[in-house]
Amino acid sequence: MTLSSRRQFRPRSVSVVGAGIVGMCCALFLQRDGHQVTIIDPREPGEGASFGNAGIIATCQVWPIAMPGVLRRIPLMLLDPEGPVVLRWRYLPRIAPWLIRLIAAARPQRVERTAAALAALLAGAMPAYDALLAEAGASDLVRRPGWLKVYASAQAFAATAAERELLRRHGVRFEVLTAAQIRQLEPALAPLFGHGLFFPDCGLVLNPKRLVDTLARAFVAGGGRLLRERATGFAIDGDKAVLTEHSRHPCEAIVLAAGAWSRPLAARLGARVPLDTERGYHLMFETPEPSLGRPTQWGEHYFNLVPMEHGLRLTSGVEFAGLAMPADYRRIDRLARLARIMLPSLSSEPRSRWLGFRPSLPDSLPVLGRSARHADVYFAFGHQHLGLTLAAVSGRIIADLIAGRDPGLDLSPYRAERW
Repeated sequence: MTLSSRRQFRPRSVSVVGAGIVGMCCALFLQRDGHQVTIIDPREPGEGASFGNAGIIATCQVWPIAMPGVLRRIPLMLLDPEGPVVLRWRYLPRIAPWLIRLIAAARPQRVERTAAALAALLAGAMPAYDALLAEAGASDLVRRPGWLKVYASAQAFAATAAERELLRRHGVRFEVLTAAQIRQLEPALAPLFGHGLFFPDCGLVLNPKRLVDTLARAFVAGGGRLLRERATGFAIDGDKAVLTEHSRHPCEAIVLAAGAWSRPLAARLGARVPLDTERGYHLMFETPEPSLGRPTQWGEHYFNLVPMEHGLRLTSGVEFAGLAMPADYRRIDRLARLARIMLPSLSSEPRSRWLGFRPSLPDSLPVLGRSARHADVYFAFGHQHLGLTLAAVSGRIIADLIAGRDPGLDLSPYRAERW
């Protein structure tokens, strides 16, 4: 049964603010229901975090950003020049309240609730994508090779015990691999890794930007409008509209899916949320020979090497520096040295560098659902490291809400008002 065959509502005009992967998926699911949809964004589709992410549909990632014991580990992470976390000290006064909430969210009971809420969303991630990819002719862009994490030291692998227990409690499939099994799965890796975790159900987008472009073409072909304008506010009382630098765009419903730029716009819609950014970097290399067959993370250093259709991508950990500070590629350039140790065939210099902004809430959950303050206003932002993974299921949920259908899960953990 298609969505349109069970339509029992009046199609409306809907404005989606944000042309990244989340906004695009919201727009396409709404369009499938027969709504007239307009996407508003000053950038081209997929030019934000959607452009440069790791391409992993991480259906396994029920663990939050901060696990128990994070307070003890943060100083060592910040002092490690090849570690996963960078803090620009000038940004500390701005990020401090967010970090305090992050530490509070790492308490064991909170982590368990977060994992359950993430698992509920992740269960629908691939089925929602399957529906969109088939209709947009983009199925060839997604493979399911799984995701591999490898560890050079027994101590580092042993430190994943709490994570593995969390995965088991929430029904995530994974395999513990020996050195021989790692070599069999990825023979191009250096013989350094004695322990591994393999997540067989994870997918890989071969070119995240091309995926968004393909979905955008399907959206326009279906009658959707793309407006290259910056949203500056909203008319809420009476006739609704999205206000931009250039115009006023009337609509009957609003979906805010502006990623890292959502916080001030959410405030104009009456939702004050502690959204900040985890800056992420990547380097692109020519595909080495031999290469990897799947995304592979060096567990001690938290970076991924990802085989894509246009090269091999090295993705970094996290930098806290907000939206305005200039890029600093020194950390990821140092990681390139480790990447060459990890994958000896990687001998080339990077051909491009990139910086993007993950929109993150300190409890690791997105803001997803209907506004409690305004009728016909909906939120879909703050997906942290899981924007690509959760984009399609978020779009399906927003479409269900606007149509008056039961989305099939409790949305209270993701409400904007939880703060």
